[in-house]
Amino acid sequence: MMKKTCLLLCTLLASLCKPCPAQDTLRLTLDDCIQLARQQSPTAKQAIHTFRSAYWNYRYYRANYLPMLSLTSNPYLNRAINKITMSDGTVQFVEQNLLSTDLTLSLTQNVPWTGGTLFVETAAQRLDLLSDDTHSYQTSPINIGYSQSLFGYNTLKWDRKLEPIRYREAKRSMIEALELVAAGATEQFFSLAQAQSSLEIANSNFAHADTLYNYAKGRYDIGTISENEMLQLELNRLTEETNRMNAQIEVENAEQELRSYLGILQEVKLIADIASPIPDVQIDLASALMLAAQNSPDVLNMQLRKLESERAVAKARSNAGLKDDLYLRFGLTQTGKDIQAAYKHPLQQQYVTLSVTLPILDWGRGKGKVRVAKSKRDLVYSQVDQNQTDFEQNVRKLVNQFNLQKQRVHIARRTDHTAERRATVARKLYLLGKSSILDLNASTTEKESARRSYLTSLHDYWSIYFTLRSLTLYDFLRNAPLEDFAEQTLQ
Repeated sequence: MMKKTCLLLCTLLASLCKPCPAQDTLRLTLDDCIQLARQQSPTAKQAIHTFRSAYWNYRYYRANYLPMLSLTSNPYLNRAINKITMSDGTVQFVEQNLLSTDLTLSLTQNVPWTGGTLFVETAAQRLDLLSDDTHSYQTSPINIGYSQSLFGYNTLKWDRKLEPIRYREAKRSMIEALELVAAGATEQFFSLAQAQSSLEIANSNFAHADTLYNYAKGRYDIGTISENEMLQLELNRLTEETNRMNAQIEVENAEQELRSYLGILQEVKLIADIASPIPDVQIDLASALMLAAQNSPDVLNMQLRKLESERAVAKARSNAGLKDDLYLRFGLTQTGKDIQAAYKHPLQQQYVTLSVTLPILDWGRGKGKVRVAKSKRDLVYSQVDQNQTDFEQNVRKLVNQFNLQKQRVHIARRTDHTAERRATVARKLYLLGKSSILDLNASTTEKESARRSYLTSLHDYWSIYFTLRSLTLYDFLRNAPLEDFAEQTLQ
């Protein structure tokens, strides 16, 4: 598929490089149009960049559960007169002139089960008294610590539930968007095909109307047709000439819209080729429902909305009750006049803090927030259940429509051929004087209507097909899932 897309792009570039005075022409099948749209259309590029952003957000989330090694330093120079408490309890203003430099190497690890943080660090600090030209060192060879909110909201635990689902939804949403790009390309392709078909019919109708008008003038001169019939033929010719000009404008507009959708900047003339037959595909309803439930990003979005509502309830409960923040640190420390002495015979150090907050009288604010969160959660569950039902009904409707659409295409094609033959016969009969001008006009109208109906049925067939692919993320022609394409966009 990728080779075919590259070949198509090379063909387009080669055609644009040919020195030709006429406008360059590119004939596109529906498959060519879709491949170009997926490869270079602005909508497709937007979908791919959105997924890449989600991918790096997911990488950031994964990094929160890995150990992090960091090196920090906060040197400062203090030269000022400061208020200092002396050893006898008196306070004096003392001139200070010191330089402090430090270096800390720390290894931290988040604990997702508790939401706490475990750390190990080693540090050294040098203090220079510039006024006395003396210095000293303070070291902490090793410190082990842990911080934990005992009854608080555990962000890490909920991120482990939500972020993988959010990433899978983003991946599938990108594939869904590309299938909708294909559906949009199908829409633009058949708009051009319809306009070009109308122009072809308009040119043919004008040629026939002009021939009949010139033929009728001879018959009118010898008195074999009435003036009313002659005027009707002249009116038909003028009408068809107007239709031909209008059809040409519609073709130019449709070409411009398709070039814009495909991201083609050159003023190349596009021709929609609809000669390819439709495939013989029958989609099983049970399989389609199963694939949609397994692969659709809408299903993941429903699951994500439920979990987010549960997270909101958990957060409201943690903010309404007792809050305890625990901080522990154990290690070794020592000071000395030089760096070697600061590492000899280190002393033990312990630091423990426990912060407790218990709301005694909050006038029901905490309980009210919890009830609001629960009410919103119940509403989300109700909405998701309804969305699930609507989603399954939509899949059922589209599968039934698609399985019937092939027969509609065959009928419309036969109708088109029959209407074309009838119009030809009607013209011959009129030239032989065996039918009226009303029969001739009716056959022309039927021919135009049959051609429009045929192109519309083709458009509906492919539009329904790509919509089903966007819901199931499955290629029913090749019997293969579409999700593998997402990883290729990151390379």
